[in-house]
Amino acid sequence: MTTTTPARTTTRMAALVSEIRTVVERGLAPDLTAYLVGERLAPHLGAPDLLTPTQQEGDPERYRQHILHAESDGSFSVVALVWLPGQETCIHDHVSWCVAGVHQGEESERRFRLAPGAGPARLVATEDVVNTQGDVCGFAPPGDIHKVRNSCSTKAISVHVYGADVSRLGTSIRRVYKLPVD
Repeated sequence: MTTTTPARTTTRMAALVSEIRTVVERGLAPDLTAYLVGERLAPHLGAPDLLTPTQQEGDPERYRQHILHAESDGSFSVVALVWLPGQETCIHDHVSWCVAGVHQGEESERRFRLAPGAGPARLVATEDVVNTQGDVCGFAPPGDIHKVRNSCSTKAISVHVYGADVSRLGTSIRRVYKLPVD
């Protein structure tokens, strides 16, 4: 993943950040926060004035992360992930609650659970989800192990909100899993 630093914010993005701030300041449980943030994000997805042209640029080598906003107190960040056809993440989980919404294109997600056993731990696929423009999903650790990829033949863009300062951390990924998959 390549990362770019925050750039100019559109008026619509500034409004979305304000809506997210109002939810996060309530100090609710992570899963409820993710749900409510997802409700605020959904109406903005697909709007042509949400992202600047620069914030929609991909990278031919790997998916690209554009940091759109990081709250000064570190309580949340908003990023745009731009995926060219076939680009994908590793299997991973996150440092905090997360909400993802598809702004353009289509993304496929495979979700996993960790299955400890008599031998070494392994991953078991639990669900395959295809998210299209306007779809939103949210989660809070634990139980957020997944892999995401652009499953369409055009560029895909998703907007992610994390309950952490991604500009400081560099990523929202807590752990990468390189275990056998059943």
